[in-house]
Amino acid sequence: MKLLAVSLMVLLLSGCGSVISRTIPGQGHGNQYYPGVQWDVRDSAWRYLTILDLPFSLVFDTLLLPLDAHHGPYE
Repeated sequence: MKLLAVSLMVLLLSGCGSVISRTIPGQGHGNQYYPGVQWDVRDSAWRYLTILDLPFSLVFDTLLLPLDAHHGPYE
């Protein structure tokens, strides 16, 4: 049962930081490389839960890196 619950959480959280940081105004500042990863490791009450999403956000942000580079340059 625990394995099912953890698997469900991982599936629901997969790529969540990348999507939130790019779609919700003010969440990822929308002007940086790897915004999903930065959103996942921010200092907040949900930090330990979003750390599960970190590998998925890393993959998703890497796939979207050409798009981010097109909108750059960033500091």
